[in-house]
Amino acid sequence: MAADTIFSRIVRREIPADIVYQDDLVTAFRDIEPAAPTHVLVVPNHIIASARDVTDADEPVLGRMFAVAARIAREQGIAETGYRLIVNCGEDGCQEVYHLHMHLIGGRPLGPMLAAPRGSSAH
Repeated sequence: MAADTIFSRIVRREIPADIVYQDDLVTAFRDIEPAAPTHVLVVPNHIIASARDVTDADEPVLGRMFAVAARIAREQGIAETGYRLIVNCGEDGCQEVYHLHMHLIGGRPLGPMLAAPRGSSAH
């Protein structure tokens, strides 16, 4: 079993969080440092360290993560104008907590996904 994470402690309600959804597979809660008016993290209730650790057995929870993100986007009033779903993987992907999580971000125009590398003329 993977080491305990801050997210698994939130799932178990051992530490406070603004939980907006929870069921037997996933928990969703507001990010404590939001990047936009709506910034919710959707996490599996069991620890999957990273996207690179996903197995075929995880398919039900991954599907639920997307379904819950869509549901929350509708509830938050951002489904029609759009939002971004982000899953960071590993050090180069800027993953900070090694408990798979999806960022649901919206509520304002988000701009380009990635900036062009320095010195690049690509747009």
